[in-house]
Amino acid sequence: MKVDTKLNTKPEAAVKTGADILVESLLEQKVETIFGYPGGAVLPIYDALYRSDGDFEHILTRHEQGAIHAAEGYARVAGKPGVVIATSGPGATNLVTGIADAMMDSLPLVVITGQVATSVTGTDAFQEADVMGITTPITKHNYQVQSSYELPKVIKEAFHIASTGRPGPVVVDIPKDISANLCTETDQSAFHLPGYQPTIKPNPLQIKKLTEAIKKSKKPLILTGAGVIHGHASDILLEIAEEYSMPVTSTLLGLGAFPGQHDLFLGMAGMHGTYTANMAIAECDLLINIGARFDDRLTGNLNYFAKNATVAHVDIDPAEIGKNVPTDIPIVSDSKAALAELKKQLKEGPDHSEWMDQLNQNKMAYPLWYNNPPEEMVPQWLMKSLYHATRGEAIVTTDVGQHQMWAAQYYSFGRPNRWVTSGGLGTMGFGFPAAIGAQLAKPEDPVVAVVGDGGFQMTLQELSVLQERGLPVKIIIVNNGALGMVRQWQEAFYDKRYSESIVGVQPDFVKLAESYNIRGMKIETQQEFTDIIHEVMAYDGPVLMDCRVLQQENVYPMIAPGKGIHEMVGVKP
Repeated sequence: MKVDTKLNTKPEAAVKTGADILVESLLEQKVETIFGYPGGAVLPIYDALYRSDGDFEHILTRHEQGAIHAAEGYARVAGKPGVVIATSGPGATNLVTGIADAMMDSLPLVVITGQVATSVTGTDAFQEADVMGITTPITKHNYQVQSSYELPKVIKEAFHIASTGRPGPVVVDIPKDISANLCTETDQSAFHLPGYQPTIKPNPLQIKKLTEAIKKSKKPLILTGAGVIHGHASDILLEIAEEYSMPVTSTLLGLGAFPGQHDLFLGMAGMHGTYTANMAIAECDLLINIGARFDDRLTGNLNYFAKNATVAHVDIDPAEIGKNVPTDIPIVSDSKAALAELKKQLKEGPDHSEWMDQLNQNKMAYPLWYNNPPEEMVPQWLMKSLYHATRGEAIVTTDVGQHQMWAAQYYSFGRPNRWVTSGGLGTMGFGFPAAIGAQLAKPEDPVVAVVGDGGFQMTLQELSVLQERGLPVKIIIVNNGALGMVRQWQEAFYDKRYSESIVGVQPDFVKLAESYNIRGMKIETQQEFTDIIHEVMAYDGPVLMDCRVLQQENVYPMIAPGKGIHEMVGVKP
């Protein structure tokens, strides 16, 4: 390998910088959009991007956290890895929240970070941080590149690891001298990862056990997680559920995997799930989990979770099976492959009409409810009205908190990849930049960022991206002048001691939007929202709607911490 550290012009074809090799490797992976923020350690990479004659659309966010959340939104909607570039030190550490978020929610990312030159690595050089040490617990894999020779192979492996098996983030840390130096030879060999061979196809004998359990079951229930969406298994799931009349519930991240308006759908399960869905879990005799983690916000107290059920768990990640809930029928597999084998083997099922009658009675007797004074605007009404105004066709992104739960409850998702939210990590500030990524992934689709007044202020600087790109994202601030979910918990569990959860001072969000040349409006009544929402959705540009809702409104039903899934409060016949 011949190396020359002198670089004045673009090298000829046979002699390239490490940064040029990186750019070529990204093109080979069919990368179209990159989210990033330049800095000293990645200047050679940005110079290579400049010289690449516009092969990529680079989105300059105004903060690295905005970049990585936008890449998450892009990955969720596009179904392929989001790509992020940030510089060393603070640039890389500003990505940590998004990397952890993507790891928890199984989103494929390739995160390229700059690093100080190899000659000063480990000396606490300016803007040096141990990216490998910091990100090892929160990535699917990470690399620190040792030479430009290995860059093509590293990038191929990174994209493969990020997007196969259980998707997740991969970090590629590149020292500045490696991206700047010239190189005449690179490793173009095919990669082989003997330690990474995810199981894609199910064991047919385990599927046979599941078919036998279904045949014996009187009260089966299918639980869908994000794995159904990642595995593109929604269509075959619908076929099986309809053919054998099996009811379906969903985790927060699984919403859209099964049509939300379907007669067999019971609504979301878990802490703020529907009475019907949670009681179905409590009473079912067979629970078929497809691609969900059995996390605590779904299960509540594990001593009471599906205690009468045979539990089958289909998951591509074997570490999730049996981790929280004892599993009778473990099936390690891609969700689509498992369901295809199930459909092949399952030839008959019992009559579930009595079970469905019971569930339908629960739907009628204990629906989601809210008080709706016409002179006020309540958040549940707002989400339901947004659903009707968009006919359920919008891609909806959210932060975390009350507005997230109201959107999950009242915006009924009819198909996959229309719901983009932070589930496992619960990241405030996620929703707005994620909407930017979603809009770039699907330029022709309506995208609505439903955000809280608290979370929006964590990443609102990305309004510059809307202004610069003219992206027609619609922002709905569910503004209750509080950190709503914190306030609700303080009301319920801390005797109404509202410690730092009531936000006394806010910016004028309308003027803020206008300062970015974005259309802004304050909405205070139901009539004002009804009068303007269709015009807003039809407008070919970004709009911010500051919707003032009742501060004291709470999210119900609710399972309190430590309680079982059947012990809901806020259920009203």
